[in-house]
Amino acid sequence: MERRVLGRTGLELSVLGLGGLFLSEVGDNDSAGAHRVIEHAVGRGVNFIDTAPTYADSEEVLGRAFAEIETPLYLSTKLGGRPSPFDAKDVGALRRSLETSLELLGRDAVDILFVHEPDRPGHFDWWDDPDRYEGPVNELLDELKAEGLIRFTGLAGTTAYELAKGVATGRYDVVLTAYNYSLLWTEAALAVLPEARRLGVGVIAGSPLQQGSLAKRYDDQIAAGAPWLSPPRRDQFRALYALLDDLEMSLPELALRFVVSSPAVDVVLTGARSVEEVDANIDTIERVPLPADVLERLAAIQAMVPFRPLEEPLALPFERAYRGPGAGR
Repeated sequence: MERRVLGRTGLELSVLGLGGLFLSEVGDNDSAGAHRVIEHAVGRGVNFIDTAPTYADSEEVLGRAFAEIETPLYLSTKLGGRPSPFDAKDVGALRRSLETSLELLGRDAVDILFVHEPDRPGHFDWWDDPDRYEGPVNELLDELKAEGLIRFTGLAGTTAYELAKGVATGRYDVVLTAYNYSLLWTEAALAVLPEARRLGVGVIAGSPLQQGSLAKRYDDQIAAGAPWLSPPRRDQFRALYALLDDLEMSLPELALRFVVSSPAVDVVLTGARSVEEVDANIDTIERVPLPADVLERLAAIQAMVPFRPLEEPLALPFERAYRGPGAGR
């Protein structure tokens, strides 16, 4: 599998990484199935896995799997949400959270430690000065790096413009941006990605399939359902589906190849839940990058809705009950 250097870290990571949310016993998943996914992905060249304390028992499941895998792997986890109730300014508790992560993962150190969701106001109260991203966690990150418990630091968030402010401080080595760089949602290209490239910050793109919205087609709902879709977004989906018909290509293939084709992205995270999904994703990205004419047609479709409509849910509920404006934010 292709390797890309993760910004100024110098880490050579597989262009496709595994997201740890479903490498756990959440929902219908089980640890044995997660172990099979990890082992198979590693066998096909994946060398990077991302997890977090808030991803159910993902760290514990990964730790058991790592004990039986000899291939060297790069790993990231996060600070945020543990212990509960969570105080983002309790440095002692934050340190203990990392210590717990290391114990569960069976590691002496992690390659990247992210500040989890530093950009969503009111979610985690990380900052004394939110405009400058100044808070106690920064001093702790410096200490942990000096002690060799982490190699690099990062921000992992979901906003298109607020997250860019944190990247612009130059304090962090990596940014993980989710839900804002995919086929129809490209707001990260306006601020997050340019700031990262300006400073040599590594870029990891999360949720390239937009939490399932781009995993398969929803022709019936686009035509006559999904009342939460704004008229421009509905027209945009129709144009996208017409392009797929012209190309005779599946939606997830186009979605993954679009993100991998970007020179601004170093790694794409996939939330594969099965060996079959791992194979499908890897087979997809190993095809040649999208040709220039296809990228031009996509750019025209993306320009139909350049910014997320105010009332649009963060995760489009095609197969879930809609709870009203702002649901899923």
